[in-house]
Amino acid sequence: MNTTPEEIKAALESIIYAADEPATLDQIAGAIGVDKAIARAALDLLVASYQTDERGIEVRKVAGGWKFYTKPQHHDVVRKFIKSLQPPLRLTMPALETLAVIAYKQPVTVPEINEIRGVHVGGVIKTLLEKRLITTAGRKEVIGRPILYRTSKQFMMRFGLSDLDELPSLKEFEQLAQAALGSDSGIAPVEAEQAGPASEDSAEAAQIRESGETNDLAELADDTPEVPEQTRSAAAGTSERS
Repeated sequence: MNTTPEEIKAALESIIYAADEPATLDQIAGAIGVDKAIARAALDLLVASYQTDERGIEVRKVAGGWKFYTKPQHHDVVRKFIKSLQPPLRLTMPALETLAVIAYKQPVTVPEINEIRGVHVGGVIKTLLEKRLITTAGRKEVIGRPILYRTSKQFMMRFGLSDLDELPSLKEFEQLAQAALGSDSGIAPVEAEQAGPASEDSAEAAQIRESGETNDLAELADDTPEVPEQTRSAAAGTSERS
């Protein structure tokens, strides 16, 4: 059993290091077996110990918990190192603009995003779901009950936010996104955005995948094949004549 503040601090340090997602105060206190007040006091000691200049990382509160992050002054060298290991997360400008709409208007539906952006965003929504930057938030209680979307915990972590109140102005959002997604290479070339009925199908399929009912997006695509408009019209005409 850990008893001294230093032993508790060391234990929670190992928990935060090992956790894939930000560790909450409840999780930390429960794992160590101490009151939350004691865990918080040890956590404050740990955070303070990483504030010195000779430390390259820090313990930061984000998305309701605590996680290790590199310090801002080392972001350039760390980003260069990460880029050498794997391709950065890349978003097209339309995807970035759609993500901004969701971040500032959430929860929001696809039709509402379409109206704001003036284009169909079903394909972009699918991309943002696949990259786990957004997630579903139920359905809006209006005719048709469209799916609501909001930003995810992954979004909060990647952008280094502890809550949505820390979002910058819309004008500053693109600069923040470029820094979080890999600077100059974070913005991918613009591709044509999908439109029409297939957009909602894509969003529905992504919602099912996000819920964990299936991990095979290709299987979802096979279940809802895209049919050309002319074929659908011909089929509808045949049905009426029958």
